[in-house]
Amino acid sequence: MLLTLPEILTQGEVREARALLASAPWTDGRDSAGPQARTVKNNEQLPHDCEAATRIRALVLAGLDRNAIFFSAALPKKVFTPRINRYRGDANFYGAHIDNAIRVVAGSGQRVRTDVSCTVFLSDPDEYDGGELTVSDTYGEQRVKLPAGHAVLYPGTSLHQVTPVTRGERLACFFWIESMVRSDEQRRLLHDLDMNLLSLRQRHGETDETTALTGTYHNLLRMWALT
Repeated sequence: MLLTLPEILTQGEVREARALLASAPWTDGRDSAGPQARTVKNNEQLPHDCEAATRIRALVLAGLDRNAIFFSAALPKKVFTPRINRYRGDANFYGAHIDNAIRVVAGSGQRVRTDVSCTVFLSDPDEYDGGELTVSDTYGEQRVKLPAGHAVLYPGTSLHQVTPVTRGERLACFFWIESMVRSDEQRRLLHDLDMNLLSLRQRHGETDETTALTGTYHNLLRMWALT
């Protein structure tokens, strides 16, 4: 399932993030890549513990906490420490790859299984040419380029890339989620059921049918979730 999430960050929060990035200490993105990824990765990244990364990470995590659609779609158990990257100039692309299945959180040693990938865009589409996030999966190839503050969720199992940025710069926050429900298909079914229940309640109020279907939702979640 590939899903876009509007306004994870408000425009004020985007401006705050951009101001922090204006003097941020960028490093070679390949420093955090494995042997295979290093052959196709060519971008810049913030050190995860610098002030700009820490403050932007807090903004993003707070935005996720207030977004009910994110919770419904990802069913998060753990969230890997969000990181920030930049594509521009000679460091302008990330070729086709699949992310590592397990990530280790710096400083804690905690392991996070990368069931769901997320990118929060910090640049608007008209600020740069190229730079599309291209995701290939069972639903075909999708090219994603969203307004600043918007996010996209997609399966961590997907082959994906960031196409070369040929003008301007592309700024984004990226991270992974270990879901309570490992299967993308099961998460999609639960999310579809949850969203349709929400629509039925808005249209008809609480009914015997919505109560019964809510029970079905929670019984499926109980069956599939690992907490």
